[in-house]
Amino acid sequence: MRGDPGYEDIKLPLASGSRRIHGSVARDLGVAILAGRYAPGDVLPGEIEFSEQLKVSRTAYREAVRILSAKGLVESRPRTGTRVTQRSRWNLLDPDILAWAFEAEPSETFIRDLFELRMIVEPAAAALAAERRSELDISRMGHALEEMGRYGLATEIGRAADQSFHNTILEAARNGPLMALSSSIAAAVTWTTIFKQRRSALPRDPMPDHRILYEAIVAGDPAAARAAMTELVRLALADTELSLKA
Repeated sequence: MRGDPGYEDIKLPLASGSRRIHGSVARDLGVAILAGRYAPGDVLPGEIEFSEQLKVSRTAYREAVRILSAKGLVESRPRTGTRVTQRSRWNLLDPDILAWAFEAEPSETFIRDLFELRMIVEPAAAALAAERRSELDISRMGHALEEMGRYGLATEIGRAADQSFHNTILEAARNGPLMALSSSIAAAVTWTTIFKQRRSALPRDPMPDHRILYEAIVAGDPAAARAAMTELVRLALADTELSLKA
């Protein structure tokens, strides 16, 4: 409940990224694109018009466009201007794009897609972690669990601990290509956790699910770890679906 100790009135924070002007412009344009205010194929206003409209320098606007281009959201061509690309070209796993998507109130389809990705990646990673984890990995996961239990997932500290817990599992899998997904998976975990608490507290305590997963990894039981992570992600999706109906 909102009056419970440790519960914050959750609001989606601003996207991460540069505090410099071009970073803020890139964020504002990125949010507008992901919210559908600029659709694929739309041409953005010209550099002079847009810089005047946003009250920023043309240099800051050009730098912002370069950021968006690197993330696949736009492309710039001589004489045709800057055009929003097709969604298939967007780097949806970029942590900034994930943040911008949640600032723009993501669609139910996008949220379910993220959980599908988690369901594909995280149970397999948990199974590998159970086989390959080190004592340091176990210590880091245990500390993260303690922090999550102490502060709760409705607080920034608790969510950071949750992110650390999931990150450590990916690292413990000892798979280089899988580790390349760690920042994206961590961002998906964090943003969906924030999103499902934006109107009310979680309907249940997720800590027992995390402890069961931790114990399976400590025990070196890949099958149990896979099953525990599958259940954890399934229940997280169920919580999020309840939030969508709220």
